[in-house]
Amino acid sequence: MSAEPANFKVASENRRARFDYELGERFTAGIALLGPEVKSLRTGKATIAESYVSVDRAGEAWLVNANIPEYLQANRFNAEPKRPRKLLLRRREIEKLAKGVEREGMTVVPLRVIFDQRGRAKVEIALARGKQLHDKRETAAKRDWSRDKARLLRARG
Repeated sequence: MSAEPANFKVASENRRARFDYELGERFTAGIALLGPEVKSLRTGKATIAESYVSVDRAGEAWLVNANIPEYLQANRFNAEPKRPRKLLLRRREIEKLAKGVEREGMTVVPLRVIFDQRGRAKVEIALARGKQLHDKRETAAKRDWSRDKARLLRARG
């Protein structure tokens, strides 16, 4: 039972998003980065835990508050670590995101930053609805029960 090899390398992951949000439709978007930012991403020290996606009036999507630290060897060519970065999406996808945020009260959260098989940096984003405290407890209880159930079945069988 071997798993298929992944066609991407994960540079940064937002594991907290699955706990804090009920995830809906997912998208994969390119990110407009500078050269030193790509090299810094490859080191794996970027954080997207506190970031979100914003759609402006011009119809462009931006990744806000993502921290990609400076690449030390780049000297003066480094960019600001928390600058907004443009996301490369199709117009229909941007309209879906904007509609979800405006009308349905959802938010757009980044799930992970990856490098695809061609070496391009991509970000996986999802339309999400925030969970209440009781929803989070319910999710944790289901996860604990499934873990206990698997443990019992392994012991029995």
